[in-house]
Amino acid sequence: MSVLITGSAGFIGYHLARRLLSEGHRVIGIDDHNAYYDPALKAAREAQLTPFPGYLSLRGAIQTPGLLTDIMARHRPRVVVHLAAQAGVRHSIDAPDAYLASNLSGTFQLLQAARAHPPAHLVMASSSSVYGGSPTMPYRETDPTDQPMSFYAATKKATEGMAHSYAALYGLPITMLRFFTVYGPWGRPDMAPFLFTQALMQDRPIPLFNHGRMQRDFTYVDDLIDAIRALMEVIPHHPAIPVAGDSLSPVAPWRVVNIGNGAPVRLMAFIDALQAATGRTARLQMMPMQPGDVAATWADTTLLDRLTGPRVPTALAVGLARYVDWFTQHYGSEPMQRHQAARHRRHA
Repeated sequence: MSVLITGSAGFIGYHLARRLLSEGHRVIGIDDHNAYYDPALKAAREAQLTPFPGYLSLRGAIQTPGLLTDIMARHRPRVVVHLAAQAGVRHSIDAPDAYLASNLSGTFQLLQAARAHPPAHLVMASSSSVYGGSPTMPYRETDPTDQPMSFYAATKKATEGMAHSYAALYGLPITMLRFFTVYGPWGRPDMAPFLFTQALMQDRPIPLFNHGRMQRDFTYVDDLIDAIRALMEVIPHHPAIPVAGDSLSPVAPWRVVNIGNGAPVRLMAFIDALQAATGRTARLQMMPMQPGDVAATWADTTLLDRLTGPRVPTALAVGLARYVDWFTQHYGSEPMQRHQAARHRRHA
C-alpha cells in the first residue's frame, strides 16, 4: 500500500509513518520543517524514518499552489492521511495568519489534489477543540460544534466543512479524526507533558492555568496510531447503513470519529503521575484561565469501538513513564536551550 502523509516529520505523522513502514508499506512524507518549534526535533524524527527503503521524504509547505496535486499525480497514493497543520490553541491568538495559511489554504490545496487524483480513502486530522464551550460531556461526534473558543478551533471546524463539501460534490471518501490531547515519546515541545517535565527537571515552577482546575482526555500516542491505522481500512460509503450512533453523513461518504482515551484526567492527577515517573517534586504556580482554552475535554469513544473493535487504552502511569524515558534519553537533564531559542525566533 502506498500512503501519502502530510506533516510526516510531526509528532503524530512520524509515529504513523514508522508504523506503516514497519508493516512494509510505502510512505510518501511531506513536511516543511517550519520553526513553530525546534526544527531539530523534526529532523531527528525524520532521521528515524529515512533508513526504511519504503520512505520517500519530500520538503515543502502544503499551501503552495499545485504542490500536492503534482505529488499525488506522480505517486498515486492509495490512502492520504492529512496531518499537517499549524497547531496550538494559544499561538493562534498571536499568529492567526499561520493558521489561515496552513489549516485553511493548505487543506484546500489537499482537497483539490484529491479531487484531481482521488485516493481510495482520505483521512484528515481535526481536533477536540471543535467542541468549544459545550458543557455536555462526554463529547459525541453528533454533538453541535458551533462555538469555537479559539481561531485554531475555528480553522479545524472549517476544514471539516470543507471536506464534507468535497465528499458530497466529488464522491471522495473522507474520515475526519478528532484527536484528544495526544502525548508520548517524540511529543511536541509546546505541549503540557514537555513543558511540565522540563520544569520538573530544572526545578522550576509549573504554571497551572485555571488554578489547576483542568481536565483533559490524555491519549497515548501508540493508542492513537492503532486507531488511525484501523480507521484507514474503514472507508465511508454513500449510501450506506450507519452503525448505532454513527456520524456518517446522510448525503456524502464522510464521517467524523473521536480518538481519545475515553476518560478525563484531572490536571493534578497528571502532575502526580509525572512526579512518580520523574522521581521529582513539582513546584506549582496557580494561574488564571487563558483566553481560548477550555476547562475540560472528554471523548465518547463508542463510535471508534464500534468501527474498529474494543480497545484497552494505555494507563497514564505507563504512558508517562515511557515519555519520561524518551525525554531523558533525547534531552538529558538540559532540554531547554534549543527549545528556548526556537521560541525566541518565533516571537521575535
